[in-house]
Parts: sequence; structure tokens; C-alpha cells
Amino acid sequence: MTEDQLLGPRAHGDPCGQAILKASAEDFQVDEVLDIPLSGDGEHLWLWVEKRGLNTEEAVRRLARAAGVPQRAISYAGLKDRQALTRQWFSLHLPGKADPDLAAACDETLVILQQGRHRRKLQRGAHAANGFRLRLTGLKADAAALEARLQAIAAEGVPNYFGPQRFGHEGGNLADAQACARDQRLPEQRNRRSRTLSAARSWLFNQVLAGRVADGSWQRAQEGDLLAFTDSRSHFPATTADLEDPRLAALDLHPTGPLWGAGESPVQGPAAALEQAVAKAAGELPAWLAGAGLSHERRILRLPIGGLTWHYPAPDILQLEFVLPAGCFATAVVRELVTLGEAGQTEHPCDF
Repeated sequence: MTEDQLLGPRAHGDPCGQAILKASAEDFQVDEVLDIPLSGDGEHLWLWVEKRGLNTEEAVRRLARAAGVPQRAISYAGLKDRQALTRQWFSLHLPGKADPDLAAACDETLVILQQGRHRRKLQRGAHAANGFRLRLTGLKADAAALEARLQAIAAEGVPNYFGPQRFGHEGGNLADAQACARDQRLPEQRNRRSRTLSAARSWLFNQVLAGRVADGSWQRAQEGDLLAFTDSRSHFPATTADLEDPRLAALDLHPTGPLWGAGESPVQGPAAALEQAVAKAAGELPAWLAGAGLSHERRILRLPIGGLTWHYPAPDILQLEFVLPAGCFATAVVRELVTLGEAGQTEHPCDF
């Protein structure tokens, strides 16, 4: 499947040109934003780790071997990709044990920048956001159009699509999920099961968001919508008065779309009609997700881009810096600017 089939239409118009992302790991840098002061004591050793050319799961395996603990004793807040320079937290559960010598885990691809003890383990999703520094190289774009586009996405945000990496190479994870749904089965292997369920949920969400982008309502609340704040997992129904809430214009409050699971969606009106149409067209997928034990959740449709700045280190290089909420994809931002050349086609940005 193509990227446009996995995601949906762009909100701000055709790309302004083309570029390459990740010609080197330094072209895609990510820092977890995690504001948890360490207690200085406890059973958990927290590590602030810089990784280059190493994904999160590979780092876990390496740390587990060096520490002499099972992989299940190591926790992290979010997944980060291999083809990047990333900095993220890990915690090791070490009850009654001294700090291990982790030198065997370290080399030019993994560096421990900081460590300290804490009384609790690091929970998945504990980070509030990710800070990005992206460098688009080989840039060929209309300078005026690109400047206008950058100003527009800074002011209006972008559609909060799940990135194409969520679906695997050429949509393989999604195809796997569709086959499992037809056969009414779940993969036995835990990681594969997680990938297929996530791909199905993400694709259904993207289909709903694509419909809202197409009709222009992706950043506009409609009566019957469920609204949520940027950093909140709770939501509430939109009343007539909420449609003019100034926090919508300030990109603090957003309409939401469904992450399918058990339970009826509480949306009403046009949003409900769209979600029902997507579910009907998706065949067995929605019922399969509900039967897998997932609960219905919501995700904001609009992605605000925090602190977006840009400059040109060279005429054919555009450097972007911005912050996104946890679980959101930097490719959603890049996609509204340019199409990616060959190096970018295999790019897998972070934080599923």
C-alpha cells in the first residue's frame, strides 16, 4: 500500500518540493521530555541513554545482558527508531542489588549519559512529549511557498496521522491484521500480536481522520464530537457552546477520533456517521479489535507543533526543531512540507 493509502490527504496542499531525511543518524534527533525527579534511592536504576543506529528493543537486550537481568526487568517510556540519534530513559529493576557494571553495553552506538535510583519503575507512556531536531538535505523547493507553509503549520497544526512505519514495510503489518481478522485469530507471538493490533487500530483512525481532512473538519469541532486537550487522555462531548471555545483556536483543545476497541463510540452527529461508515467499510477489523480485549479510546485529530523553529544551514538544507506530544509522528509534520526522496522512503520516525 502507498503512503497516501495508509494515511490520507494532506491538509495544507501539495508538497512544496522534495528532500531527503536521514542521510545520517544526526539528521533525525529525538529527546524524550520526561519531568520526573529521581528520588535517589529505591529498587529501580534509571538510565538516560543516547543511542545511534540502535532501536529501543535492541538497547534493552544489550542492557539486560550487561546487567545480568531478564529483559522483562527493563522498562522504557516509548519506542525509538534505529535510524536516528535518540536520547531516552530506561529503568532496571534491581531489588536488593547494587548498580551493575554496564560498560559491556556501551560503545559508539550506546552511551549512558546519566543514571540514578528511583523508587518506581519507568512506565510506558510516562513521557509527556518528544523534542525533535530534523535536517532535510538535498532540498529542492520553492522558497516562498515553503516559508508560507511553515508559517501555516506553526499556526494551525497538522493532521495527527499515524505514520507509515506503524504499518510495516509496504503495509505488511496491516495486511497481517486483516488476515487475522478474517480468520478470527490472534498471533501467538506477543510482539507480532501487538504490531497487528496496533496497525489495525491506527489504520482505522487514519481513515476517520482522512475523512475529516477531506471535508475540512479535522481542526474544527462539530456538535456531537468528543473533545480533548493536547496532553490529556480524557475527553468530553462538545455542546453548542463548546464549538466557539477559544481554546480550539489556540490549539489547546481538539476534536478526537476513535481508537477502536470494545464499547460503543459515544460520538454523535456527523462524527458518528463518519466513524460508522469507516467501520462498515473495514469489514471484520472493528469486531476483531473489540474481541481482542481492547477498549475504545480516543486520539486528538489535530497535532499542534510546539516551539517550531527553522533555519537553513546551507541553501539545500532545512533544519527544523519542534516538540510533539508523546505518541505522535514527526513524519506528519514533514509530509505537509515536502515529499521524501530515496533515503526518506525507508525512514522510520519514532515513538509508536
